[in-house]
Amino acid sequence: MQVKYLAAALLAALPVMASAQSSVTVYGTVDAALAREDTGAPDGSRTVVNSGNQSSNKLGFRGVEEIGNGLKAVFNLEAGLALDTGLGDSALFGRRAVVGLEGGFGALTIGREYTPIADIAAATDINGQGFFGTNLSSFNTGRLTRRISNSVNYRSNAMSGFKLGLAYGLGETATGPSQNLMGVGASYTLGNLYLGAGYHTIERQLSGDDKDMMFGVAYKIGAVELKGNYMAADPTGSNNKYEQVNLGVAYGFGANKVFANVQRNEMESGAKGNAFSLAYSYTLSKRTNVYASYATMRNNASGLFGLNSPGVNVNPPASAPGADPSVLALGVRHSF
Repeated sequence: MQVKYLAAALLAALPVMASAQSSVTVYGTVDAALAREDTGAPDGSRTVVNSGNQSSNKLGFRGVEEIGNGLKAVFNLEAGLALDTGLGDSALFGRRAVVGLEGGFGALTIGREYTPIADIAAATDINGQGFFGTNLSSFNTGRLTRRISNSVNYRSNAMSGFKLGLAYGLGETATGPSQNLMGVGASYTLGNLYLGAGYHTIERQLSGDDKDMMFGVAYKIGAVELKGNYMAADPTGSNNKYEQVNLGVAYGFGANKVFANVQRNEMESGAKGNAFSLAYSYTLSKRTNVYASYATMRNNASGLFGLNSPGVNVNPPASAPGADPSVLALGVRHSF
């Protein structure tokens, strides 16, 4: 009889034991601001409620299952949303949708994933790819590639400070250029120093491959952070290369943090734009902060460069080359 009771107790405990080996986390960020935007063109000024000024608004599900012998099954589904309207800002899980395995070898994932260059761009942006003036503007249409669908991705564990990232995105086209993307990224961390570089090729033309490339550095001295990067998109053909350089500094004191960044944008055709951004954040709690963000862009006569935050673009209209956009935003952000 005791054996029967013991067997019944073990059977009843099996679901609990299984659940103890796996977990699913729900997480997200909600960020909104009151902003004054000016495209620099006549009648281009307006006051708006903006969504995603310091961080993209998102809702995500992250899961892990301990398989054994150090091996884990993992998944991540992440959706973006516009907080000002409540609408989705892309495909349902357009931000990230992957499943894979992790272990001593690193992580291998399949699905829609961030590119190797995107990882390095995030690590070397003083604004944390938030606020206006971030290097996210380099990933605008026709420039560098930030996410890839239909992809197989590998990220190594740290090896004496070195990390390696590899990606292969299938264009899944039956004829013509394959649209395949091949990417590689490498980084090195030594104490407070970070160095990273990445390179992509994308077969978009029969005559050759488009290319993305970047180099980035970050260094911290006490409460001071210094970050900079060079980013370039070189599509097949002549006179159409895009380049961006960022150099920024941040200083934290108590619950306060100040961010400043200068940015240079240039097209091989001659268009140029120089941006300056300044942001301030005050931490109210572990998950909540308020902030102010200001940025301005100075374009040359043929420049049409704009200002970007994670969720908002303030761009001059195509009919107004040389216009100088600017934006001021006051907002609040909460993470969960």
